[in-house]
Amino acid sequence: MDFGNALNALKAGKKCRRAGWNGKGIYIEMQRPDEHSKMTLPYIYIVTTQLITDNPAAPKGVVPWLASQTDMLAEDWEIIE
Repeated sequence: MDFGNALNALKAGKKCRRAGWNGKGIYIEMQRPDEHSKMTLPYIYIVTTQLITDNPAAPKGVVPWLASQTDMLAEDWEIIE
């Protein structure tokens, strides 16, 4: 699926990833801030805590994410159930 469909899925509370991303176990989600959040508007973040890689130095965590042009034009987006 394309990025537009992935964005709609994120807005619906789904998790998404690209089949072509290096490293498995990576996905993105959308956060809608609540009254306890420091953020005031929805944002997308990437989760790499379950990253499967041969590189022991690869960072694992949760950070804000911005789509690259390659990500926005890709047609290999998937919803994670």
